[in-house]
Amino acid sequence: MIRLEVVDPGNWRLGLKVSESQKHFVSDDMRLLARAYAYRESRSNAYVIYDEDVPVGMALYYDCDERKAFDFSQIFIDERYQGKGFGTEAARQILKIMESDGKYDKVILCYIDGNEAAKNMYEKLGFCLTGECDEDEIIMEKVLR
Repeated sequence: MIRLEVVDPGNWRLGLKVSESQKHFVSDDMRLLARAYAYRESRSNAYVIYDEDVPVGMALYYDCDERKAFDFSQIFIDERYQGKGFGTEAARQILKIMESDGKYDKVILCYIDGNEAAKNMYEKLGFCLTGECDEDEIIMEKVLR
């Protein structure tokens, strides 16, 4: 059973990481937390993803006022727990949180060109390519509601 907990002083040092081959595509937990801090004025929301009581990953989103959208900045599942659907279920829960928030009616995100696993998951969740790129990052969006 996947559940989310807001990152707090008691759960931020979990040592979660992706495999060496994925490091080009996904930031580690410390970079996620640094980004959450950097975007704190944009209502950043960092979560630890749990399977029951076992921490299996992390995720982050924040407001992107200039695009009038939530920016689903990052999600990752620790290398030990991948391939079990945890990332997809956690992303669904986060999208519901965004929808309940109601500030925006769309979500943007980007993935690194070549990360087919991320692209496939995002498409499965209803994200579509925008045709925009930012260097090697491909931008997708999803309309909420």
